Amino acid sequence: MNGSSDNGQVRRCWDENARSWQKQVRRGGDTYREYFNNPAFFEFVGDISGKTVLDMGCGEGYNTRLMARKGAVVTGVDISPEMINFARQEEEREPLGITYYTASMNDLSIISEIKDNSFDMVLSTMAIMDAPHLEKIYKEAYRVLKPGGEFAFNITHPCFITKGYRWNQDEKTGERTLSVSNYFDPEPYISRWKFLLAPPSENIEPFNTICHQRSISEYINGLLESGFTLTGIHEPRPTEDVCEKIPRLKDWTFHASVFLYIVFA
Repeated sequence: MNGSSDNGQVRRCWDENARSWQKQVRRGGDTYREYFNNPAFFEFVGDISGKTVLDMGCGEGYNTRLMARKGAVVTGVDISPEMINFARQEEEREPLGITYYTASMNDLSIISEIKDNSFDMVLSTMAIMDAPHLEKIYKEAYRVLKPGGEFAFNITHPCFITKGYRWNQDEKTGERTLSVSNYFDPEPYISRWKFLLAPPSENIEPFNTICHQRSISEYINGLLESGFTLTGIHEPRPTEDVCEKIPRLKDWTFHASVFLYIVFA
């Protein structure tokens, strides 16, 4: 892959992932999301009840539905038509007042219903690190927010989840340590992975996702240049209770943080 991916490549990846993704996510296969990431992120974001919220990179709508159940009036946008089809089907089955659109988060202008200064909050969960054209995403978020609105997102931590990261285990002690490399490698890459508890008996194919390695300074300075003011950063750690349910999460209590949360206004 040369230079940067384009929207077409990202769309194709997620269209191909969509059927297996929605099936596994809806039956609780994304344990990191269920037990760790979502509870920590929504605590970080705070009360969204009564607010108009744009969910950028909403996928099949799992978190979009959580936002609606928390009392927000939510619009979901995703680049994958297949993902949006699954989201709309679920909205028909259990109406929550969510409107879904197919569009890239770096160009919302094709949706006439999404206007300037129209949302109290823009949220994005585990999507921005997979998308090209970061500066365009920031400009779109700034454009559609009302004055005083907030833009909050979570991503895999760019310092630790890099193209060259891996876990190592000492053969004698069993101790696991983390190695990180390629932090400044700008080349997008394809990551092949499965959910931690995917049943081996089902012979599930790995997901293919396009990852864009970016530095902390790229994420933060890009937001500042777009007109935002930084109001919070968080690097969550799993609790003891969560680690009891998912022992593999213990790796992320000491060595590094798997997620990064950022909020701007």
